[in-house]
Amino acid sequence: MGDTLEFNEIYQEVKGSWNDGRLRFSKQNVVYKSSKTGKVDSIPAGELNQAQWRRVCLGHGIKLGTSSGHIYKYDGFRDTDFEKISEFFKANYKMELTEKDMCVKGWNWGTAKFSGPLLSFDVNDNAAFEIPLSNVSQCATGKNEVTLEFHQNDDTEVSLMEVRFYVPPSQSDERQDPVEAFAQSVLSKADVIQATGDAVCIFKELQCLTPRGRYDIRIYPTFLHLHGKTFDYKIPYTTVLRLFLLPHKDQRQMFFVISLDPPIKQGQTRYHFLILLFSKEEDISLTLNMSEEDVERRFEGKLSKNMSGSLYEMVSRVMKALVNRKITVPGNFQGHSGAQCITCSYKASSGLLYPLERGFIYVHKPPVHLRFEEISCVNFARGTTTTRSFDFEIETKQGNQYTFSSIEREEYGKLFDFVNAKKLNIKNRGFKEKKGMKGKIDEYSDSDEDQHDAYLERMKAEGKIREEGNDSDESDGESDESFNPGEEDDDIAEEYDSNASASDSSDDGDDSEDDSAKKKKKAKKAKVVKEKKERKPRKEKKQKDTGGPKRPMSAYMLWLNASRERIKSENPGISITEISKKAGEMWRQLGKDEKEEWDTKAGEAKRQYDKAKKEYKESGGGSASSSKKESKKSGGKKEEKKRKSAGGDKDKDRGGGGNDSFKSREFIETSEESSSDSDHKSKSKRKKQKSEEEEEAVSTPASSEEESD
Repeated sequence: MGDTLEFNEIYQEVKGSWNDGRLRFSKQNVVYKSSKTGKVDSIPAGELNQAQWRRVCLGHGIKLGTSSGHIYKYDGFRDTDFEKISEFFKANYKMELTEKDMCVKGWNWGTAKFSGPLLSFDVNDNAAFEIPLSNVSQCATGKNEVTLEFHQNDDTEVSLMEVRFYVPPSQSDERQDPVEAFAQSVLSKADVIQATGDAVCIFKELQCLTPRGRYDIRIYPTFLHLHGKTFDYKIPYTTVLRLFLLPHKDQRQMFFVISLDPPIKQGQTRYHFLILLFSKEEDISLTLNMSEEDVERRFEGKLSKNMSGSLYEMVSRVMKALVNRKITVPGNFQGHSGAQCITCSYKASSGLLYPLERGFIYVHKPPVHLRFEEISCVNFARGTTTTRSFDFEIETKQGNQYTFSSIEREEYGKLFDFVNAKKLNIKNRGFKEKKGMKGKIDEYSDSDEDQHDAYLERMKAEGKIREEGNDSDESDGESDESFNPGEEDDDIAEEYDSNASASDSSDDGDDSEDDSAKKKKKAKKAKVVKEKKERKPRKEKKQKDTGGPKRPMSAYMLWLNASRERIKSENPGISITEISKKAGEMWRQLGKDEKEEWDTKAGEAKRQYDKAKKEYKESGGGSASSSKKESKKSGGKKEEKKRKSAGGDKDKDRGGGGNDSFKSREFIETSEESSSDSDHKSKSKRKKQKSEEEEEAVSTPASSEEESD
């Protein structure tokens, strides 16, 4: 048999609810650790004087008694565990594990026995039920009755409110009332807070964050009394789980946090943490309301009658001595700014997250304490609003998720190293890291600078994509502008340019102020262009072969040409668009026989077109059209050069100098009417000249082909 015995899923009853945990028997002690709160009960092996094995609701249970009068009960064992536990107790504790039966008759008449902190109701020397007197909140007496009221637990679905005992009058001892004797036995061990006697010390007007306000804190030997303007709270030291002393990020204030289970209540609100805020510069001189001998005997040197120092030091020192628990402070973690905490948000409230040696604590609204042993995994997530921050998600083994958002990006490296060093499971660890970690279970090395950081790489990639997207949006907007200054083939000339007459707008006789304003805006927009992009070559339009046969009409168009006059005569004054609508309706109403006639005509026209097109291509029509395109291009360039030279001569004739070629808007408006006639003449002249050159260009390649044949 080994030196220890360990059992999982062992339950302990706490104020009506079953809390699971782990129980370990060793040669030195018996240790039970609660999974819910992390609280540890340690019973030295030398103090054990009683061990019972009982059949209970959750299988089998063990009841352990100590020489100091404490009783510990643990349930959830199997029937087969009895033998090995019994042998372990004989070998290491030198005591028998006795079997004790419970009374299941259901009788309500028996004997009440007070054994230490338990009230046992026995029927025929077998216990029917037991009541931990620490669960009693109030004890009231009647004529022959004693009523016990109990503390309520928020975690239980059904709670026991009260139990009434009928106490018959005693015939033997008339000097002592049996009802009062019963009540005194209950109150001596019950958790009933009575503010009798003087307080050990009082701290005036302390700033409290939860519950919010300023409170006078009176320190009594067994409980803590918070006295405020509106509410009073009495907190037994037995409900204090942990104490924390945390420095604020500004290095000028301190948080003192008291973790409570069960929490203090105010209506429907539960306060699981009591948070006090102190200034480091505030000092106090404290005198305990006890004699020096009593202080020395009770606190064993932890406190002295007269003390002085910082206020937060005095409060934490007194609480540590009275509660008899260690004070937890931040460990070796240091953030980017040098502080021992990280600024973040939880549930839309900003606060501070403290990485501790064995967990995380967030202050202050609402306070959260998470132990490493109850954390399933952590996750580093990208911030929802900006890439300048990230979210830190913690998922517990119970399935609860806590998200601490808006953490500065600079804190990522420090926090990642801390989580890595504490061997917590990181949910979004990179694939390469996971692959390399397969051989090492739950072992994480410290992160180096060269180590692959999956989250950081992903953030950089997303930022790069976003920047490229923004650049492409800008470039798309710029490419919409057809005006590109600096290009030679510029179609639009600004009004102050020297060759303004060469623009296409000068060819139109109906130039207006709106057109000039639009051109101005386009020119201004083009100046703001940051980068010049190469213009894609424009696709050349397919030139229509004017010498070829015309395409045939469809059946509908043949019918429409034949029926147009008839529709006009039937509907006098009808417009062109209405004729088309009317014709469409009439065509849809035609029968198949009538449509077949026009389909036949359309088919005949298509056959004639195909025949004519074939003959046209055989006679060299396709090659003539291609040569026509080339001649048009060369002719167009010649025409453009002529127009430019003509425009330059005209400007010289008008102005007589290079500086006079600039025309203001007022000059354009006044000279528009006078120059309209000359513009019309020059326009008609140019058109005539253009048509003659085109005819000449068309005829030239055709004659050359005939000569070659």
